[in-house]
Amino acid sequence: MALADSARDFWDRISPRERKLVVLLAVAAPILIALWLGSSIKDGLDQRDQRNEQMRRALATLAELKSRGPLTSPQDDPLKDIGPEPLSLDTYLDNAAKKAGFPIKTTTPHTPVTRNGFVTTSVSLNVDDLEIDKLKTFLQEVETASKAVAITSLETSRDRRDRTKIDAKLIVSTYSREKTEASGGDGDGGGKGSATPKKGG
Repeated sequence: MALADSARDFWDRISPRERKLVVLLAVAAPILIALWLGSSIKDGLDQRDQRNEQMRRALATLAELKSRGPLTSPQDDPLKDIGPEPLSLDTYLDNAAKKAGFPIKTTTPHTPVTRNGFVTTSVSLNVDDLEIDKLKTFLQEVETASKAVAITSLETSRDRRDRTKIDAKLIVSTYSREKTEASGGDGDGGGKGSATPKKGG
């Protein structure tokens, strides 16, 4: 009641012109608040649409890189860059990750595979909670820094905790020529032991 009495006294004391201003303010305030809320919501939706569009473009780029497969440049002869020693994939991937701005925690080596005079040396690795631009830079660096290295498997998924980031599982392979006795092998006819990759740093 005290609040109602104070409001009544205030209303009785003010002039008719001031009463009109009070009524106008009472009507305009909710409208202004509604307009402000609507503008804020619209800005938020616009920002989300922009992020989604960036995500769609980046995912399209990742899909294109994934579809290329290993050593797909028809104009260049990739065999000319393949020597008798495999590249250190750990060092190669570390350098690519540094350019992209993130560290690689661990890699898992695969058993080298010898076929048709060439040895394929591969490692698996996972990258988690990575911004799409960084992943794109990393994949492009891996694919382009050496023609003797290729991404032979790529699986991507959006991070469950942050939909603006990506988790990826990769297999990266490098190729070397099979060693033989004629090329200075260890005398076992170019067995797999001679093609074991060096430990990367």
